[in-house]
Amino acid sequence: MLSYHPLPSADVSRSLSIAGKLRLRRYPPFLNIRAAQQIPNPPSTGLQRKTDQVLSRILITEAAIKAIEEKAESKKYNNLWPKAVLEALDEAIRDNRWNSALKIFGLLRQQKWYEPRSTLYAKLLMMLGKCRQPEEAKLLFKLMRADRLRPSLDVYTALISAYGQSGQLDKALATLDGMKSDSDCKPDVYTYSILISCCVKCRQFELIGMIMDEMSYYGIECTTVTYNIIVDGYGKTKMFKEMENVLTDMVESGSSIPDIFTCNSVIGAYGNSGKIDKMEKWYDEFQLMGIKPDIKTFNILIKSYGKKGLYEKMGSVLEYMKKRFFTPTIVTHNIIIDAFGKAGDIEKMDEYFKKMKHQGIKPNTITYCSLVSAYSKAGLLMKVDSVLRQVENSDVVLDTPFFNCIISAYGRGGDIEKMDQMFLAMKERKCEPDSITFATMIHFYNVQGMTEAAQELETEMIAAEDNLGIL
Repeated sequence: MLSYHPLPSADVSRSLSIAGKLRLRRYPPFLNIRAAQQIPNPPSTGLQRKTDQVLSRILITEAAIKAIEEKAESKKYNNLWPKAVLEALDEAIRDNRWNSALKIFGLLRQQKWYEPRSTLYAKLLMMLGKCRQPEEAKLLFKLMRADRLRPSLDVYTALISAYGQSGQLDKALATLDGMKSDSDCKPDVYTYSILISCCVKCRQFELIGMIMDEMSYYGIECTTVTYNIIVDGYGKTKMFKEMENVLTDMVESGSSIPDIFTCNSVIGAYGNSGKIDKMEKWYDEFQLMGIKPDIKTFNILIKSYGKKGLYEKMGSVLEYMKKRFFTPTIVTHNIIIDAFGKAGDIEKMDEYFKKMKHQGIKPNTITYCSLVSAYSKAGLLMKVDSVLRQVENSDVVLDTPFFNCIISAYGRGGDIEKMDQMFLAMKERKCEPDSITFATMIHFYNVQGMTEAAQELETEMIAAEDNLGIL
């Protein structure tokens, strides 16, 4: 069993054992809150000066990208300053602005000084994979051929990733076959790891064994990263037997030793499923392997105990962290606040919230969402108003999930007027409503018998789906 008085030391001998209509009215001053697209009013602090510098850099970068994009619309710019074009392209790729990146790349290809490089194509393909743009990736691959470049290992791997991350595993596997037929470009462990990761994301676990058999045939050994991908995938889908089998193979391989990522995946899988005994057993096993816990490990333990109402064990973990000089992070505090909030223990939740602020840790939108949700379920709408006033006096950048939480709170409390006001505030501050926003408001309109308002909002939801693709 796992003990916290103190926890088993990682220095013990190592062992590899495996066990109505919207009200179009202005909202009151306390609802004048900041949102993701709005620049906050700068207080005169050193931290704010740093924020201003970051914001200034972002604005300069955006202006540079826009300026280059405008030139991309014309064919007369064929001898631009290389540094400006390449930096704008790098920034667009880094920020996953795939449309801007492709426009700038088109401009780049028009330049007199342009020389095709496979490394740049690989970077663009990886970006398109992250943005779920497989068709654009396919066209880019053809364009690379038109530039008379042979696909490199990185290019093939990036194309496999682009197809796989979009769920087109058949095309990813076909690309792998094409890669194997290229005598100068054979897949390596990274290529196979990317493909396995895509199979995990698509929940196509039956393909993993086939891929690993193929790796073995070609003499390619799985790395710790490869095993971790599979272990994490099985764990998140509650395939515990398969997860432990892969973990056993990992240990028996002798070359791929479990690490802290393996540990966190396994104990997180059991903890999230409420299997506390198994979580504690594996925590002890990893300790015996010499794997020392990190802050994420402790956060997993705290969250798992909190979900099961084991608050004494939560406290023991916090005490152990203190003895070992682990400082609780904003994530730690949010987990504790959320645990007490969901349990309806408002007093304890408020106590930890005050303690968090006393320690100089700034609340974020997740913190405020937990508070609002707990107050709402307890029927304490006055405290929800208090949270809004705190937000108004902070520099927290709000987002759609926060507005959804506030809208739900007022709807549950029967205050349809404030619910409407928050919906208007959300849209005025450029936070796009999502499917949760619309579903929540329609539900509470119907609860109040406001069928006309519900129907009008449903019409707006359909329009948003057609125009923005938010659902």
